[in-house]
Amino acid sequence: MDTSLPAEVDLVVVGSGAGGLLAAVRAKDAGLSVLVVEKAAQVGGTSALSGGDIWIPCNHNQAKAGVEDNLTDAFRYVRTAARGMSSDERILAYLETAPQMAEYLGAIGVGYRCVPLYADYYPTLPGARPGGRTMDPLGFNAAKLGLEALGHVRPTNPGQLIMGRMNINSFDAHTMLSKGRGSNWVLVKIMLRYALDYPWRWKTKRDRRLTGGQALVAGLYWALRQRAIPLALDTPMRELVFDGGRVAGVVVEHGGTRRTIHARRGVLLAAGGFERNQAMREQYLPKPTDAQWTATPPEGNTGDAIRAAQALGAATALMEHTWGAPTIQVPKEEKFRPVFVERSMPGCMVVNAQGKRFLDESGPYPEFQQAMFTDHAAHGGAIPAWIVFDADFRAKYPMGPLMPAMAMPDTRIRKSWWNTLVWKGETLAELAAAIGVDAIGLADSAARMTGFAQTGTDEDFGRGGNVFDRYYGDVNVKPNPNLAPIAKGPFYAMKIWPGDIGTKGGLVTDRDGRVLDATGRAIDGLYCTGNNSASVMGPSYPGAGSTLGPAMTFAYRAVAHATGQPLALEHRDLLAHTAEPAGSHA
Repeated sequence: MDTSLPAEVDLVVVGSGAGGLLAAVRAKDAGLSVLVVEKAAQVGGTSALSGGDIWIPCNHNQAKAGVEDNLTDAFRYVRTAARGMSSDERILAYLETAPQMAEYLGAIGVGYRCVPLYADYYPTLPGARPGGRTMDPLGFNAAKLGLEALGHVRPTNPGQLIMGRMNINSFDAHTMLSKGRGSNWVLVKIMLRYALDYPWRWKTKRDRRLTGGQALVAGLYWALRQRAIPLALDTPMRELVFDGGRVAGVVVEHGGTRRTIHARRGVLLAAGGFERNQAMREQYLPKPTDAQWTATPPEGNTGDAIRAAQALGAATALMEHTWGAPTIQVPKEEKFRPVFVERSMPGCMVVNAQGKRFLDESGPYPEFQQAMFTDHAAHGGAIPAWIVFDADFRAKYPMGPLMPAMAMPDTRIRKSWWNTLVWKGETLAELAAAIGVDAIGLADSAARMTGFAQTGTDEDFGRGGNVFDRYYGDVNVKPNPNLAPIAKGPFYAMKIWPGDIGTKGGLVTDRDGRVLDATGRAIDGLYCTGNNSASVMGPSYPGAGSTLGPAMTFAYRAVAHATGQPLALEHRDLLAHTAEPAGSHA
């Protein structure tokens, strides 16, 4: 970390998430001088809290994994999912450049491998694949950074650690949660590796084997340090400098004083979305809305960079959309926890205040959040909703911070969690009274789920009826890995909120990451990527890694443009048979 600030550089990068760090490293490798400024006291932003996955169709690891893919199908899939809310040129730019960017990550020491069984989120759309497009980061040895530098990296969410300490990658998480072959041995190996990791264990409780977003951010931070790129933490950007018809720098606050940093080639905004800004949420997002529901860092993502660009006439799009995810509030934790996979396990259901189910609990998390808003508007009582499970589920599976009862019996649950995080009733009627849900409706929903478990078909919402749903189902449960009876007391419930892992609306950009004004013209010298920009995916979430993949890919393209060597589109024939979405450059 560098505590001094140069007066002038070629490129100023605002934000130190995956997109910002990748841009800085790539720019340095291209011969530019770079400065990274970060508002927070630690590196990584929301990227450090993530699973670290990137969604890369036609990636370099697919052939080795036996996965077949092609650009035509990928383009058709994303274009269909985006529903006309993203430009075809930008979609093509992403799909062409993402594999190249992924290989570059490996070249700088941030390796990835594809996940062959992790399906696209919309498996019924044309061009979808049953696996192989999502890539998971390889483990990163924290000792390469050293303890001091590791302390600069924002720690991950507690929910992504085993027992609050041990890191786990996507492959091991899938094996353990789906109870696949060797699942118990996977857990034993992780615990032994952590416990016996001396002398590292004497130095810190943080796991030396970093995975997920921790591996991604630590790897990028290591690459940044190897190139001696200056990074200023606790340095928020206050405004953009506009001079001579172009963005020529930034005004930052550093050490209690304002400083102007001039940028010869431009400024790249990678400062995240606006989900932590309640006023902007009220202005743009569906109601009700609350910044506390989000799972992102409390002190970041307040939309400062979006507002600064808007002051220069920058256009915005998709401002009413988020990367939705159901969240829960764990007492004394600084932020809400996202619930990504536990809701797929058999033996649980989600109900509204009428005790009625209203969604496929195992479906993609953005659709889960949207279903909460839709049902709440129609019937009320879905914000918050309740995830309900029985004693069999409690014995076998985790739910949020609750480990399975075999590891964490009810007697070991913190007293402060009862009736704040988790509610309990010996019968469904008793549970309904405790959580204020209609008892008849709850009993009817549980009975229907029990019947569906016996037939293997969810007649109401099709849970477990596609390859995505089944990815985190229990492989030992037949005939449907996502369905089990909800019949054995005691019964439990937890409150679910329509949270998010970031907003997806932001500055409108072109295929090179250049920020556009209301007329569609590029603002010279201003680039943007990640959740700071309007998503290339439109309102959709095509697959795991659809946030980080574009963040780093458009950072990669923006740097190419800033160096005077923009990346051309090589497969314009795919655009020949498509019409540009009217009024959209997002």
